[in-house]
Amino acid sequence: MKDQKFDVTGMSCAACAARVEKSVSRLEGVDSCQVNLLKNNMTVSFDSDKVTDEAIIMAVEGAGYGASLASGRVRKTSDEATAIRRRFILSLIFDIPLMGISMGSMALQHEVFHKWCVLIIALELILVIPIIVINFKYFKGGFKALFTGGANMDTLVATGATASVLYSLYALIRTALGSAQGDMATVDLYSHNVYFEGAGTILTLITLGKFLEARAKSKTSDAINKLMNLSPKTALRLEADGTEHMIPAEDVSVGDILIVKSGQAVPVDGVVVDGRCSVDESAITGESIPVAKEKGDNVTGATTLTAGYIKMEATQVGEGTVIARIIRLVDEATSSKAPVAKIADKVAGIFVPAVMIIAFVTLLLWLFAGAGFEFALTNAVSVLVVSCPCALGLATPTAIMCGTGRGAQMGILFKSAEALETLHSVDTVIFDKTGTLTYGKPKVTAVHEVAAGEDEILKVAYALESLSEHPLASAVIGMAESKGIEKPEASDFEQTPGIGIKGTIDGKLCHVANVRIGREIEGLDPVISEWDSRILGAGATALYVIKDNELLGVIAVEDEIRPSAPDAVRTLAGEGIKSILLTGDNKFAAEAVAAKAGISEVISEVLPQDKEMVVSELKSQGRKIVMTGDGINDAPALASADVGIAIGSGTDIAMETSDVVLMKGDLADIPSAIALSRAVMRNIKQNLFWAFFYNVICIPVAAGCFYNAFGLRLNPMLAALAMSLSSVFVVTNALRLKRFKIKDKNEEVIVQDKKEDNPMRKEVKIEGMMCKNCVRHVNEALVAIEGASEVEVDLESGTARLTVTPQVTDDILTSAITEEGYEVKGIKEI
Repeated sequence: MKDQKFDVTGMSCAACAARVEKSVSRLEGVDSCQVNLLKNNMTVSFDSDKVTDEAIIMAVEGAGYGASLASGRVRKTSDEATAIRRRFILSLIFDIPLMGISMGSMALQHEVFHKWCVLIIALELILVIPIIVINFKYFKGGFKALFTGGANMDTLVATGATASVLYSLYALIRTALGSAQGDMATVDLYSHNVYFEGAGTILTLITLGKFLEARAKSKTSDAINKLMNLSPKTALRLEADGTEHMIPAEDVSVGDILIVKSGQAVPVDGVVVDGRCSVDESAITGESIPVAKEKGDNVTGATTLTAGYIKMEATQVGEGTVIARIIRLVDEATSSKAPVAKIADKVAGIFVPAVMIIAFVTLLLWLFAGAGFEFALTNAVSVLVVSCPCALGLATPTAIMCGTGRGAQMGILFKSAEALETLHSVDTVIFDKTGTLTYGKPKVTAVHEVAAGEDEILKVAYALESLSEHPLASAVIGMAESKGIEKPEASDFEQTPGIGIKGTIDGKLCHVANVRIGREIEGLDPVISEWDSRILGAGATALYVIKDNELLGVIAVEDEIRPSAPDAVRTLAGEGIKSILLTGDNKFAAEAVAAKAGISEVISEVLPQDKEMVVSELKSQGRKIVMTGDGINDAPALASADVGIAIGSGTDIAMETSDVVLMKGDLADIPSAIALSRAVMRNIKQNLFWAFFYNVICIPVAAGCFYNAFGLRLNPMLAALAMSLSSVFVVTNALRLKRFKIKDKNEEVIVQDKKEDNPMRKEVKIEGMMCKNCVRHVNEALVAIEGASEVEVDLESGTARLTVTPQVTDDILTSAITEEGYEVKGIKEI
C-alpha cells in the first residue's frame, strides 16, 4: 500500500469534504481516504498497481474540486484570511450605501416614494451587483457543486442570494411597468417586496464570518509554523583549510564540521567534537532547563546554545533531523481523522441536500397555508442561509490541530488523531522497567568473585557486552574501561532474548546471562540460584559470567529510578488509572523498583516476545491499556496496546514503534498526555454539540415553525450573521486548547491518610546550581532521605521544595545538599 498526501482546492464545508472522500474511496484499489477540511488536504492509502495518483486527482476533479500532489509545505491560512478580509472590506463599501438607501426609503412619504421608487430600486440593483461580483466564488463554487451532485455550503448561500436577487429583479420590472402605466396598486405590491439589500448583506456577513473563521483557523496551526521557523537558515562550516564559511543550512552534508557559538541555534543534528556548552532544548523537549554538552555528546538541530562554544560533526541533515521528523509527525497527526469525527462526516454527507429540501418544503407549506409569496420566500431563504455545515466540518479537526500542536510544545508528540482520542479513556498504564521507570543507565555496584578474580570476570564480560546493545552492557563496559581492563576478541557472538549473550573467547565458550542460564548449563542451577537470592535481596540485578561452563563470578548492577516516577504513578492513581510494572527482570529486582515508584502490581520475568501476550490478556479483561516503553525491545507490546507511549528523545525506534512519544523522557508527561487528550475530547464534544444544537434549533426557527405560536421568525440577514458566527464559535472554542496547562503540583490537592506525624512542606534555598545535572544531583540527594517525598528542584529560582516528616530535620537536609557540593542559604516551612 502507498500513502500519498494531496492538496485539495475548492472545499468550503463538511459536505465538500464528504463528497471528495466518497469520490476517491469508491476507486478500485483505494484502501482509505481521509480529507482534512481545516488544512485543505487529504491522505490516501491505495494500491499503486491498481490506481495512480492521476486517477485520484481526476476523481477529485470529477467531484467538482481541484487536487494536486502535496507540496510538502504546511498550508498557511493567514494569506487566505488576508484575501477574505479584502473581499469583506470591498463588500462593505457597497453594502453600507445599499442598506442606507433601503432603510432611508422607508422614511419617505408615500407620494415621494411612489415618484422615485423605480430609481431607488435601480440604485439598489447597481450597488448589489459589485457585491455579487466580489463574492462570485460562492456562486461559482456553489452551483458547480450542485450540478455535479455535491451541494455544499456555497450552494446554500448562492441559492438563497440568487432567489432574493431574481425575485427582486422581477419586482423591479413589475414596479417599473406599473409606474409607467399608472398602476399604483401594482407599484405598492411589488416596490416593497425588493430584497437586493438582503442579498448584499447576506453575502457581506457570510464573508465577514469567513474572515473571522480564517483568522481563527490560522492560529490553530501556530504550533507547526513555530516549529518550522525554529530551524536555522544558515550554518557556519569549518573548511578543511581552517577557514570558516557561512552557508545555507540546507547545504550542510553529513560529516561536515560546524561551529556554533553562544546565542546561536544548532543548524542540524550532530555530535560535539570539541568544546563545551549549555544547550536550551525547550524547542524539542519542552524542558526549559539548559543541558550541559561536551565532547561526544549529541546535539539536536533547532536547539540553542545559551553558553559556550562547540565544534560539531553533522550526523543528520534535512528531513532526517529530529525537528524535521517532529514537524512531519505533528503534520500527519493533524491530517489524520479521529473516530469521533465519523458522526459529523455521516451527517455532513446528507446535510446540504436535506437543508435544500427543507427550504423548498418551507416555501410550499407557507404558500399552501395562505401566506404571501414574500413571507414564504423570506422563510425559505432564511433556512438556506442559517444552516451551517461548516461548524460540523470544523468541530473535530480544529480541536485535533490545537491539541497536537499544544502537545508538541509540551514535548508530547501524538502520531495520530486516533491515539489522541483513545488515550482519554485508558484505565491501565503498563510500565516497562529498564529505560522507562529507570534511566536505563545502570551502574555496577559490586563484582563478586567465585572462580576467578575481578579483572578476569570483567575481561570476559567486557568482550561480550561490547557487542551488545542492552542497557546493562553500558554499565559493564563503563566499569571495565574505568579500571583499564584490556578487551579480548570475542567471536561467534549470539544473543538469546530473555537469557543473555554468549561467544567464544580464547577458544572457550563464555556467557554473560541472568539466572535462567542456570537451567541451560548442567550443575550451575543451585549455585546461581543461591547467588541470585543474595543479590536480589539487595534490589540489584545479577549478571553471571561463565567460562567453559564454570561460574567465574557475579556482577551486581543497579539502575536509577526516574525521580518523576512516584509522582506520575500517584497522579495516575488520583485519576483512577491503575499502574502495572511489566519487566523481564527477576521478581525481587522488579518489586524493589516498583516499591520506589509506588506501583503495587508487578509482572516480572517476562520474555520480550511474551510482553505482547500479557498486554493482550489484560485487554481481553476489558481494560484500556497504555504500554509505556523505551521503544527498543517493546515494539510488539507497544503495538498491541490501545496506545503505545515511547520514552525517548526523538530516536528513530521510539518514533516508529509508538503512538505517542515523550520527548523529555519525563514520566510526568504520561498523566499530562492523558489530561490533554481528555481536554481535547471535551472540546470536540462541545464543538459537535454546538454544531448539532445550533442547526437543530435555528433551522426550525428560520422555517417559521414557531411563528404562529410565538410570532418568532428569522430575518435572512440575521440568519447569515448567525451562520457565520457559528463557525467562528467552533474554531474559537478549539483555540482555548492552546492555553492548556497542567496544574502546578504545589496547587494540587493530594489526599493523604491522616497520621499522627503530619508531614510538612519545606522550601530550601540553594546556591551553586548551574545546570540540569546540578538539579538532578540535588534531587537524588533529597529523594534518598527517608521521610522525604514529592521533591521538586527548580534551577531558575535556586530552590528545592519537598514534603518531610517531623523526623527529617533541617540539619539532615543541609547535610545531604552540602555533601553534593552545594550551599544551603535557608530553609523555611511553606
